[in-house]
Amino acid sequence: MKILITGANGLLGQKLVRKLAENESVKTIATGRGKVRITKIPINATYVQCDISKPEEVAAVFTFHNPDVVIHAAAMTNVDECELNPSACRIQNVDATANVVKACEQINAHLIHLSTDFIFDGKDGPYSENGLPNPISIYGQSKLDAEYIVQKATCSWAIARTVLVYGISPGLSRTNIILWVKSSLEQGKQIQVVDDQFRTPTLAEDLAKGCILIAEKKATGIFNISGKELLTPYQMALKTAAYFKLDENLIVRASATTFTQPAKRPPRTGFDISKAEQILEYIPHSFEQGIQILERQMLEMSK
Repeated sequence: MKILITGANGLLGQKLVRKLAENESVKTIATGRGKVRITKIPINATYVQCDISKPEEVAAVFTFHNPDVVIHAAAMTNVDECELNPSACRIQNVDATANVVKACEQINAHLIHLSTDFIFDGKDGPYSENGLPNPISIYGQSKLDAEYIVQKATCSWAIARTVLVYGISPGLSRTNIILWVKSSLEQGKQIQVVDDQFRTPTLAEDLAKGCILIAEKKATGIFNISGKELLTPYQMALKTAAYFKLDENLIVRASATTFTQPAKRPPRTGFDISKAEQILEYIPHSFEQGIQILERQMLEMSK
């Protein structure tokens, strides 16, 4: 099987490349807009530069490599940047998805499109795959518009929706709540953490595994791929402090109104993952297990 990944330089993309390398029968075509940022490209993987906002580049790369499956992980995911620069958000999240869909239709590839809990308003989460979308941010609207494009595709398709992905990878500077809490508390800093927003945080390795399960089964339709535990960032911070035996008294409970951010955040999302559990046999790690995996990876990266 040949699998092409868009956004391969990102966190999920890098996890997918490494996970797919475990299966010698899979050939991976990793693509990204710039130069390769993946350390130690596996033997069964190739990196190709491809700007998915340019339809001619997408068509040329997809036609030449002719993948069986395309995992479309590339996106502009900084919610506040999307709010401040809606035109760039539209190009990267909506127009680029249209280019990917068209190329998949031309080669009859199975498309797996990554989406988000931010397509919902967060009034009545956790959501099933049948929840009624109502985005409250430009980012959320762009991802919903992209979903609609995918759902009209003439090739086979699946949408993998996820929530608050966390993880680490060499060469990536973007932090996450676990690393931020650990670093702050180790420095003796007091931190304010929101306790009125609910999510089902997702370990990057789990999301990669979910996408691969969809690819292997050529499953179609919408799947919620996230963690199972509904937690607030404050609860996540307390669990992180407890795991690393740090001073939880430095963690101050706050409400979302404490912070001023360009984009609105849905207050209560999170996902019901029973469909993925039943059809894909998807089993995510617990949040504590996720912290343990991150700790092990941090130790490996520091050697």
